[in-house]
Amino acid sequence: MPFYSASLIETVQSEIIRDDPGILDCVKEGVGRLIGMGIPHSKRLFPLWALVFPTFLHGVLHYIVSSTIQKLVLLVLRKKSPQRQVTDGTEPIQNMLDAYFPELMATFAGNLCADVLLYPLETVLHRLYLQGTRTIIDNTDLGFEVLPINTQYEGLRDCINTIRKEEGTLGFYKGFGSIIVQYSLHAAVLQITKMIYSVMLQNAA
Repeated sequence: MPFYSASLIETVQSEIIRDDPGILDCVKEGVGRLIGMGIPHSKRLFPLWALVFPTFLHGVLHYIVSSTIQKLVLLVLRKKSPQRQVTDGTEPIQNMLDAYFPELMATFAGNLCADVLLYPLETVLHRLYLQGTRTIIDNTDLGFEVLPINTQYEGLRDCINTIRKEEGTLGFYKGFGSIIVQYSLHAAVLQITKMIYSVMLQNAA
């Protein structure tokens, strides 16, 4: 958890004020966060024990949603594609396509649904991680200035209520475009993989 927090800071920190990160910077800052030394912070920084519950909650919910969706999608795909008896030279390729592609699709769908459904909770979790770290981020709304992280949340519930009150529902979905880009690329890779297998099947026929 402290290393994820350090990595998150490096990820969102504005390029304007960020130095080139060293290979072991995240490890050093993670250890510093763990023992409470070596990194600048304010009194608003949450102790790690206060972040255990929201982190655990997000992890458990993500696993439940992704695994449930994955099993459902895999069940549907296997019902639509019954085992085929192939006797020519395409059998090895066809078997690989039938065996692995539904698994890839199910994993993709499970992770996509989990990330979309739990994005508001992830937003809250990230804000709790960043509070008190004196991190400066880019203003993605305007695009030409930076903003300091100077929030004063009291905990998980207060963070949720404050975002809802001050920013509305859309406040929970800031940065959601990154999810769209990420899974668009994943979908493209899956489609290309399927096309490659299809071409191999045609050439082997």
